[in-house]
Amino acid sequence: MGIPAWVWFIIAAVAAVAGLVLLAVDRAREGSRNRERARWANLRGWQLTEIDRVLATQWDGGAIGYYDAQIARDVVAGSTFTTSGRRQLYVFDIESDGRIHGVIAAVRCKVVHRTLLELWLASVPFQRDEMPELLGPVGQRYAFTDNVADAQPLISQQLVEAADELGGDVSVAWLEGEWVLACVPPNVGPSRLERLLRDLGELADVVDPDTGGFVERGRHARAVPESDAQ
Repeated sequence: MGIPAWVWFIIAAVAAVAGLVLLAVDRAREGSRNRERARWANLRGWQLTEIDRVLATQWDGGAIGYYDAQIARDVVAGSTFTTSGRRQLYVFDIESDGRIHGVIAAVRCKVVHRTLLELWLASVPFQRDEMPELLGPVGQRYAFTDNVADAQPLISQQLVEAADELGGDVSVAWLEGEWVLACVPPNVGPSRLERLLRDLGELADVVDPDTGGFVERGRHARAVPESDAQ
């Protein structure tokens, strides 16, 4: 004996309601996270932009290349202090195919680094099309680069220690152009992002040479005006 049609109707209705409830919960969580980030940015005197269709396209490596991210959402722009002085920063969600895949934190170096250097956790499925060349293990991570000869001098004990301090929730950290960047899960809050920015600032201090105040600008030099980077 077959199942009556009305039973299938009830099952479908329950599934539809459950789907709507889950969607509402996801949107409520996203709205709460957005408000939390807005309060954080306001507290620090940083700028907040809801959507930026250009920012994420400034980089090709790391999580941005892995997810083919094209849209940056809830973008925080400002600056922070490190032992080498004030550095500009970004924090933003990366979106592709309508889904938020992670949160990117980026801290600006003082020079343009011509070598792409990616540091992936071994537990992360990091393979993608046009993957950079494997350089080898760097502390708890595996290093990939587009130029082995230029990347090797960057691998110092200080860099290994700074990379290990980033934490197990950082799937990848990378050096590209004049930025060091890292990706964490979408649900992280301001306190975690504050620590990550400090760690990235230390990583930028490690990879930057003594520039004597000289700053080389390049295609990755898109940054907030100094008057806005409070």
